[in-house]
Amino acid sequence: MLPTTEFLGKTVSRLTIGDNPTNGHSYIPDIVTREEMLAYYTEEKLIEQLFRAEQLGYTVWQPLASEFSMRALLHYRARGGKLDVIFQTHVPVDFEVNIRQILPFRPLGVYHQGTSADGLFEAGKKDVVRDRIRYMQSLGLKAGFATHVPEHILIAEDEGWGADFYMACLQNTRKRGGEASTTVTGKTRKDIEFYPEDRPEMLKVIASVPTPVIAYKIFAGGQIFRGKTPEECTLAAEEAMREVYGAIKPGDIATVGIFQRDKDQLAENAALLGRVLGR
Repeated sequence: MLPTTEFLGKTVSRLTIGDNPTNGHSYIPDIVTREEMLAYYTEEKLIEQLFRAEQLGYTVWQPLASEFSMRALLHYRARGGKLDVIFQTHVPVDFEVNIRQILPFRPLGVYHQGTSADGLFEAGKKDVVRDRIRYMQSLGLKAGFATHVPEHILIAEDEGWGADFYMACLQNTRKRGGEASTTVTGKTRKDIEFYPEDRPEMLKVIASVPTPVIAYKIFAGGQIFRGKTPEECTLAAEEAMREVYGAIKPGDIATVGIFQRDKDQLAENAALLGRVLGR
């Protein structure tokens, strides 16, 4: 079983299942394209993946609150599926409408989508993000926001927003002219590049704040594996996990997007975390 911790009032696996590949969001289109991801992830394949995750000891899936994911979650639970969910809001849908769609699923948590939150900060409208967190909390939800910018977490902490958790991206694309997520644009970004020097900046902030954090892009969207042999990929993944889990707090967790078509990435990542943290 995967190592666990207490997060948002529940015992959870310290690694969760991200879902960018489920929605065709590829950061390595030279290796796996958006179209390949979308072709693979039928609802049945997604549900199969969720049950496989349960077998391996994962306890949380982090889906986009899209119609596809919510319908799949409904059918997965009808078959007895037990994974908790932490939803990412779906920007094309009106925010309050999307929250009403989410409520019946009784999620462990919900977070404001990242590039839209960062855009509001940059437009001088950070209070919109704060107020949306408080709106979600008023409905009984554990709520937070995702960000690519370490300083945005520090601002929320300094101003006492009271977020229940943060989603912290280890890659700060915003300082290099960040653009809207593919969730918003629907387009594959072929030129996006992640930089390793960003990682320690966000890891330092994660460690410094008392609020629980979920670290993401811990493998830089798969970019750390470019040009490597399978053996080198395993070593790179383990090195990245050791870096992340050695820096974040004991009550923090991390998430990795999964693409199960060619190999059992769920099992590989579970084994890696077992080596890094012990079972």
